[in-house]
Amino acid sequence: MGQKLKITGWISLGVMAGALTTVSLQTVARGTLEPLPMEEIQQLTAVFGMIKSNYVEPVDDKKLITDAIAGMVAGLDPHSVYLDKKALKDFNEGTTGKFVGVGIEISQEDGLIKVVSPIEGSPAFRAGLKPNDLITKIDDTPVKGLTLNEGVKRMRGDPNTKVVLTIFRKAENRSFPVTIIREEIRTQSVRSKVIEPGYAWIRLSQFQERTVEDFARKMEEIYKQEPRLKGLVLDLRNDPGGYLDAAVAISAAFLPENVTVVSANGQLAESKFTFKASPQFYQRRGGPDPLKHLNEVTNGALKTVPLIVLVNEGSASASEIVAGALQDHKRAAVLGNQTFGKGSVQTAVCLDSSFRMDNCPTAALKLTTSRYYTPSGKSIQAKGIIPDVMIDETEEGNLFAALRTREADLEKHLNNRQGGEVKDDTREKAREEARKRLEEELKKPVADRVIPEFGSDKDFQLKQAINQLKGLPVLVSKTMVAREEEKKEE
Repeated sequence: MGQKLKITGWISLGVMAGALTTVSLQTVARGTLEPLPMEEIQQLTAVFGMIKSNYVEPVDDKKLITDAIAGMVAGLDPHSVYLDKKALKDFNEGTTGKFVGVGIEISQEDGLIKVVSPIEGSPAFRAGLKPNDLITKIDDTPVKGLTLNEGVKRMRGDPNTKVVLTIFRKAENRSFPVTIIREEIRTQSVRSKVIEPGYAWIRLSQFQERTVEDFARKMEEIYKQEPRLKGLVLDLRNDPGGYLDAAVAISAAFLPENVTVVSANGQLAESKFTFKASPQFYQRRGGPDPLKHLNEVTNGALKTVPLIVLVNEGSASASEIVAGALQDHKRAAVLGNQTFGKGSVQTAVCLDSSFRMDNCPTAALKLTTSRYYTPSGKSIQAKGIIPDVMIDETEEGNLFAALRTREADLEKHLNNRQGGEVKDDTREKAREEARKRLEEELKKPVADRVIPEFGSDKDFQLKQAINQLKGLPVLVSKTMVAREEEKKEE
């Protein structure tokens, strides 16, 4: 067996070393990496050969290699990921805002799938799934041990088919099954309404392909109803992000021409960039300026209308870019809770270099390539946007926010290069107080515990935003504190 293992190992070494040498030459040509170390390559191929010859049952070569790639990428940070053919399809569907599934934004926690937020109006939303719910089983398959992509695969499927999710709700310390009928999820990323004469609300739940066009259409409808708008609330709560060009466009709708919206810095020249409030930075190839007609209809009123931006811990990535740009340029006051802190750029590249991402036939790599910075140079990564005014979720207090996971809580999260995060005893005390308040809240009838729908007449934070626009008193949070400013390393 030992001789067989040696032969298998050297055959594997020849195959893999050939492929890796190509990669090594490519990386050296780009001037970014040293040649790959042969000792580590030999260890990798020795393990490959040992598994092939000694494992209890035959293992497919392709599975071993793709699992090795997936593990290598997953070890970098929470947002870098290897996309196989099915995961690539799901990734592309998610950015268009149309796919078949249950309708949840997810992450991982302790090897389980964590619900970040159910998509509004989706089957999961109607079934009562909540942020922070943990999915322990998908049908009869335990989630422990599955990758996030494998979990997504099992929840996706054909329309009108059912999937049973076993949920562990930490807040109630119980597990229960939820049967959900899959359907085509058409996420409506923009909602709006006139709250009262002179004041309007527009909500972006995600930055998708058509978000800017839908935003322009909704704003035109608002101005037809209220041509002399006195104030606007831009609601980015629980918006997990999406397309960067959409975030730049939404920022540009409110900012002066050509001011900086966001900058990024990474290893490669193409990972260093600055996007400004100008059509050339958000206009799709060959397409019209999606904001041109809106500016004509409103006569440029969006550039000056009094503006409030609502954010919370679920506001991430592109929504943080918008909030940070409007805050730094003093174009809007930001109200709510400290945001998630995902200030990193992921670049998706088809592994078959002859294809673009939109028609990639096999597999792709979504790799973290840059960090985002607000116009004033502050890193968003693992810090987020700190509101100008902290506002609780309800009049009774902020029962859940202090307990929610943020980027800085994720294992292997990227640091922000502006100093390590400081341990904040005040924040830890606030989290403990929040736990106690939550225990009391859970003693109330279920109907009384539900956080009101965003945009409803019981939306406490929205009411405070309208008060801020009117110059009326605002009920500032007495419990929430921002994570301390990170000290720059000497």
